[in-house]
Amino acid sequence: MKSLIKIAGLFVLVVSVSSCKNDLKPNYQYMPNMYESVAYETYAESDAFNSPTGLKGKEGQIPAEGSIKRGFEPYEYPNTTAGYDAAKANLKSPLDSTGVDAKKAEELYTIYCSICHGEAGDGKGKLVKQEKFLGVPAYKDRPVTEGSIYHVITYGLNSMGSHANQLSSKERWMVTSHVLKLRNQ
Repeated sequence: MKSLIKIAGLFVLVVSVSSCKNDLKPNYQYMPNMYESVAYETYAESDAFNSPTGLKGKEGQIPAEGSIKRGFEPYEYPNTTAGYDAAKANLKSPLDSTGVDAKKAEELYTIYCSICHGEAGDGKGKLVKQEKFLGVPAYKDRPVTEGSIYHVITYGLNSMGSHANQLSSKERWMVTSHVLKLRNQ
């Protein structure tokens, strides 16, 4: 009797499992696009990203108006001669003497600046000696201030490019303090 109950139970289990699957009449799919996604031809034009704004689907890539990225500190001086003069006259370092890591500042200067400006800030770096760049000034020959150095590191000047992407605001201020130290030696 027990074996008959086991066989009947097994039969009911097989029938119930096999009745759920029918290839001729597939079951209802709750999210069919996840199972059978629309096939797009690679590099073909598609209407999927057309929008009434005319941005062709790029509105998801554009940041919200007025937003700034995390960790970004706005710099209010423009990249103009007037902005340089204003920064030279008014801009002061927010770091105090304890906020500047002299060893780290020297390392950053060596990595980013000494190739042109030289280890001593004399304008005789490796690229200048090889005559790749000419006219790199020595710091002692120029009337520079904290603000002017920071502004030039941020935006670049003449042949020097901007280092704002490589150095954070704090690191630029540390390099500024090291340049002033080299200037005063």
